[in-house]
Amino acid sequence: MVDRPPGAGAVSPALVDTVDQTPADTARTERTTTAQAAVREDDDLSVARRSRGRALVAGIASSLAGKAVGLVAPLLITPVAFRYLGPERYGMWMAITSLTAMALFADFGLGNGLLTRLSRLYATGDRRAAAREIASAYALLGTLAVTLLLVLVASVRWVAWPSLLNVTDPVVARDARAVVLLCFGAFLVNIPLALIQRVQYAHQQVGASNLWQAAGSLISAGLVVVAAGAKADPVLVIAAAVLAVPLMSLANSVWFFGWQQPDLRPRLRDVRATKVRGLLRLGSRFFGLSVLTSLALNLDGFLVGRVLGLHAAANYAVILRMFAVLALFVTLVNLPLWPANGEALARGDVSWVRRSTRRMIYLSAAAVALPALCLVLGGNDILRIWVRSDDLERVPIPLFVALAVWSVSVAVASPLFMVQNSVGLLGPQFIGWVACLLVAVPLKILLAGSEGLSGVAIASALSYGVTVLPAAIVGYRKALAEVSARTSTSPEMEHDGAQHPRCPA
Repeated sequence: MVDRPPGAGAVSPALVDTVDQTPADTARTERTTTAQAAVREDDDLSVARRSRGRALVAGIASSLAGKAVGLVAPLLITPVAFRYLGPERYGMWMAITSLTAMALFADFGLGNGLLTRLSRLYATGDRRAAAREIASAYALLGTLAVTLLLVLVASVRWVAWPSLLNVTDPVVARDARAVVLLCFGAFLVNIPLALIQRVQYAHQQVGASNLWQAAGSLISAGLVVVAAGAKADPVLVIAAAVLAVPLMSLANSVWFFGWQQPDLRPRLRDVRATKVRGLLRLGSRFFGLSVLTSLALNLDGFLVGRVLGLHAAANYAVILRMFAVLALFVTLVNLPLWPANGEALARGDVSWVRRSTRRMIYLSAAAVALPALCLVLGGNDILRIWVRSDDLERVPIPLFVALAVWSVSVAVASPLFMVQNSVGLLGPQFIGWVACLLVAVPLKILLAGSEGLSGVAIASALSYGVTVLPAAIVGYRKALAEVSARTSTSPEMEHDGAQHPRCPA
């Protein structure tokens, strides 16, 4: 049946009904319509909550499984690659890989900025705006990657890589530039290609993104084993390992933009200068925060080496490695909260964010507290079995206790930070981490001189507890207060996506 407008001079049936109604009937009709609209809003909200909850659970489970695969795959190929490449060529490869690992912030925070902005647009359903954000991000990072690739190709000839990497075997030295091109080239190409992970996270496809990443790790390991078994050139073996990741990112991008979401496919005509500037502003803030937190969390080795000597620094680094696994777990578990919170707050669903954040705090703290307690009770035995070296000194119990307290504090703060990240509210985090550096550095130097390594750990726990943790709480409350203020001013728009939380343009 085709809808047609009423003919000339005709009166709409709805208007006729209204004319015939008494004032009491009209009021009753309005109340009924309002009640029906409220029921529809509640139904939409319930559907969104169920979908968000399922995506969150799938994201947490797949994050843990994917990271387990990512950790196991290198362990499987290490003995194969070491035996086939030889110690010097393998060492050269690992040295180059460590240089790329130092450039983890090469996207200048644009990936995180895109995740924050897309999560809001996913809730509002504004596909055109989302397509423009995606196209602008790819154009920006694509230009950056191409520029850096040209610099790499132009400079690889005049940089004395064999000498820089301390390669002594002339046969291995001949492969140095090729390996540099492969490792750095694959890393640079993957800078824009890795944006697909952020796009999928923002669209509640965390599980799918993690599966693609795990598949990349497995394929990389398989290709190395096959290439070594086929007696391929050593450079090809390294190529099989490093090219699998960008190729899987490319395949994931083709699948997502070609079949799943073709209307979001990056197109040159969708690139907007305003979107580029907005991404640069927000991304630069995420980049600055990442550099600041990295500095605050990785300064201990330098400080311990300066104050207590390199032997103590080596011992402390080994101990920290165990607790770093707990911090990695916290990140994996809470990262799916970022897009989920962004989508929920864009709908004005503050109650869901409060409830899920509270649950994640309990879950993260409990999941970290149990293994941390095991390390406090049996950490020295675990270290002795793991390291098997007489050079590793016995660790005092207060050191384990302090690091356990620090780990639980990180677990409590992480869900709070995910709420702030989801709306681009980074100011409290900056204040907290700057204060942490100002308090932690002199306190660690002071307590290291009087308490040794235990003093450094105690200073870490104290400084984090009095600076970063309060900043996480203040920022969390501020983010929710801003969203609540917006939705309360226009309650009729609370769940339709018209009211958005604070997010830099």
